[in-house]
This record gives sequence, structure tokens and C-alpha cells, in this order.
Amino acid sequence: MSERTSRPLVGRRQLIKFAGASLILLVSPVGRAAAERHLGVLAVRVWPAADYTRVAIEHSAPLKYTHFIIKNPERLVVDLEGIEFNSVLEGMANKITADDPNIKLLRAGRFKPGVVRLVMELKNEVKPQVFVLPPVGAYGHRLVLDVYPLEPPDPMLQLLAKNESLLGNQAAENPRVDQPRAGKPIVDRLVTITLDPGHGGEDPGAIGRGGSYEKHVTLAVAKRLQAKIDAEPNMRAVLTRDTDFFVPLHMRVQKARRLRSDLFISIHADAFVRPDANGSSVFALSESGASSSAARYLAQKENAADLVGGVNIDVKDPMLARTLLDLSQTATISDSLKLGKAVLSAIGGINRLHKASVEQAGFAVLKAPDIPSILIETAFISNPAEEKRLNDEAYQDKMAEAIMSGIRKYFAKNPPLAKSTLARLE
Repeated sequence: MSERTSRPLVGRRQLIKFAGASLILLVSPVGRAAAERHLGVLAVRVWPAADYTRVAIEHSAPLKYTHFIIKNPERLVVDLEGIEFNSVLEGMANKITADDPNIKLLRAGRFKPGVVRLVMELKNEVKPQVFVLPPVGAYGHRLVLDVYPLEPPDPMLQLLAKNESLLGNQAAENPRVDQPRAGKPIVDRLVTITLDPGHGGEDPGAIGRGGSYEKHVTLAVAKRLQAKIDAEPNMRAVLTRDTDFFVPLHMRVQKARRLRSDLFISIHADAFVRPDANGSSVFALSESGASSSAARYLAQKENAADLVGGVNIDVKDPMLARTLLDLSQTATISDSLKLGKAVLSAIGGINRLHKASVEQAGFAVLKAPDIPSILIETAFISNPAEEKRLNDEAYQDKMAEAIMSGIRKYFAKNPPLAKSTLARLE
């Protein structure tokens, strides 16, 4: 999925702001308000996915809005007050593609003086969430329209369907299924591994000096690793996101728990203020503070992804307290450290290690109480040489193979037990 955006050039945006500021000295309050309204909508971005479709409308100042649903056919209507209809809003319809799973059409027009009406025609009945986000990072104010399908994709059913497809393909490739395999599988039951490509959608993650987005690199490596895991006997991998959309941190953990995953591996590509910082790192959760100031800084930065990506804080998730605050499972952290050590050792064969041991900090995405979880910083995307390697398909494959090697090594020493009764389908 590609980002579809219509943001004016930064220089022009700054010039308009300067011109607006100059007018304050020359016109009445009424005229000043009119001038400020002309700043209006700066960009519209659309992120379609099977889980939900997000429309993010970036504007220069807080605005008032109302919204409602119309039935037969299904439509979401949003009225924006205090802005003027401009070319960005006019081009909104072009951002919806035919393959969007949720939205059929999106259009905007002048409804009455000072009010712009957005009409979103939907393909099916949805559960909409409409909320605002304050300025953060490179973004100004944002109005977010999230449309969730009434019956969201069930990750367990998707996994079962995937298993049937993979087994069918293996049987077709090897008709003599009655013959024993040449080698003994690493595990003797189906193992599920959740792979978490960091960032996505509104949250680009770190941006390299050459313009590379962390979110694209992490997804590319995760997909290569998924293919390698699926090729292993008795192993299956599931992605927290398989396209370019934003997934809140606790939802990544929740998906892994719903699947009763055996492992959770979050993939990232770090950035630092100095371009010479380099190397790979592996992190696990800590119960008693970060293992270093750098680990603490990184955890704080990664935990801020929800602020950039945009989470509706008015939605109360009953899973949140149980999943993110239950840190008493020291056995799970111990297993996470064993997994991290095996993976770090394997990655050390293809890249310099930024730290020679597994570090620990309070990463929100690693807080599943019953799943060994690690976060891998594959390299520094802020380092021009490493950024180039991260975009190289051959190197991406080497990184995925190194992680796969670490997973094999971990299971060879720590065979998975029967599914725990604590790993409930919630």
C-alpha cells in the first residue's frame, strides 16, 4: 500500500503563515479570522487495510466538527466548521482506490458558509471512530476518520486458512506424504510466531538521510522472515500488519495473544542524531528499569509511536490493563532473554553488534505476560551506509535468515511445551 498525500511544499506553507501574520496588523478581527481560515486543510492521507481504513485530515488550527451515519446506503457524513473549501479537499476523491476494503467513495463540498461537508460512501456497515489529534512531530492538527468493519478479520480463522493452504501446497509438491521426512523437525507441534513490523501508516518511524522510511524496511524484512518461518516444518508466522497502516502498540500485543503465539518478534531500524552510529541490537522487557540510558531512551521513543500514529484515547480497551501492566511473569522474560541471545548471536554473523548482549527496557510492545518477546533493531537507518544495506533485497534476506537461525537455535534448546491454559483467546 502506498501513501496518498497532498501536502503543499514546506516553503509555501511557511510563506502563507508569514503572510497571514502580516495581515493581523492590517485588518479587523473579522478579516483576520477569514485570513486564518484560508490556511485550512493542509493534507489528506488515506490508509486502506482489511483491519480498518484510516483517513487523516491535517489542518493548520483546531476546528469544530460533527459527524453522523446515514443508512441505505451506508454513509459517514462529517461537517467541518470554520474552514474554506480548497484544492486539497477537492482532490480528496482521487485518494480512494477501487481495492479499498471499506470505502467506496469520499467527496467534499461547500455545505453552507463556513462549513465543508465530507461524505464517505461505504462498501459495508462499519463502526466509525472520529477523533482529533494534537500536533506532534512533523504533523499539525489532525482529524482522524477510522472506519472498522462490523465484523473484523479474525486472526485465528486467517491462521487456520493459511495452514490449510500451506499444507495443500506441501502435499502437491511432495505427493509421497507417507514417507518420513529426512530430518527431524525442530518442534513436534505447530508453533505460531507473531512478527511485528514496526510503525506503519501515519507513523513512518525513523527516516534515513536518503529518504528511506523505517516502516517500509521493517515490513520488507518481516515478510521475508515470514516466508522462511512458513517453510519450516510445524511453524507458521503471522504479521501484525501486512501492508502500510498503523497498528496501536497494545493491539499488536493483543493480536499475538489471540493467536496464542509462542513467540513475538518486533522488527525495527533505529536512528540517532549522529550519522556514524551503527550496528544491530536486540532488546527484551525489563521488570526493574532499563539496562542502560540508551535502552531507556529507545524504549521511550518507540513507546511514543502511538502519539505519532494516532490512537483514539476515548476508546477503553479492557485488555489493556491485563496485557500491558502484568509484568510479574519473570519466566517469560527469562525465555525472552534466551531467545534474544540466540538471535543476537546469529545477527552478529552478518552485521556489527551495537551491543554485545541483549539489553532490557520497558517497551510497551513487549509486555505480553505469557509470550517470549524481543525487539530487534536491525541497523541504524540514520547511518547512510546502513540505510543503503537496509534497502538492499539481498541484505534484507540475510537479516531474515539470521533471525530465522536464531529462532531455530532457541527452539533446539527450549522445545515448546503444550499450550498454556493462561494463553486464552480473548
